[in-house]
Amino acid sequence: MNELLTITASIIAVLFVFVPHEFAHAFIAYKNGDPTAKMNGRLTLNPIKHLDPIGCILCIFTGFGWAKPVPIYPYNFKNYRRGLFTTAIAGVVINYIIAFLAYPLYLVVALYLIPLTETQAAFYAVSIIELIFFLTFSYSLSVFVFNLLPFNPLDGFRVIESFTRYNNRAVQFFRKYGQYILLALVGISIIVDLVGLPIY
Repeated sequence: MNELLTITASIIAVLFVFVPHEFAHAFIAYKNGDPTAKMNGRLTLNPIKHLDPIGCILCIFTGFGWAKPVPIYPYNFKNYRRGLFTTAIAGVVINYIIAFLAYPLYLVVALYLIPLTETQAAFYAVSIIELIFFLTFSYSLSVFVFNLLPFNPLDGFRVIESFTRYNNRAVQFFRKYGQYILLALVGISIIVDLVGLPIY
């Protein structure tokens, strides 16, 4: 029963984390003058439009993952650098806000509602709400930090791109090799998680 509760709470938490993240990218891109995401049906809160099955499963079982990247065409932006920066940062800002809201709600449920439950059914119902808030907080912070890494195609790379020239050597390096570095880091994290080795 505990495993079922955890998986159910994890699925709901993933929706709370990834859907607003991708919607924020699409919304801010549109406000900056790029309709690409809207034309591709991504300016929506419909989870089906945003979720990547592998990324979601990975998040549920390891604590971090990804959704389908929102397509943007930065040359549509009214102001290229401002548009690229604000669109890139929109997702992680939303995740930070969600984490900021989820943690106090988790504490309220854990400290005040759990002790008031009198039946097993009520305990399970409140427990899953508690777990949803905690996992939403945890996943949101994980996605926030993970996406600020300066590796292509993460948001952190787009932020750096917005402040530098296209032919900057560091940007060119991360544009070319960032995804491979990222895959290596993800692979190492999964192996460490499976083996159970401590990270200091």
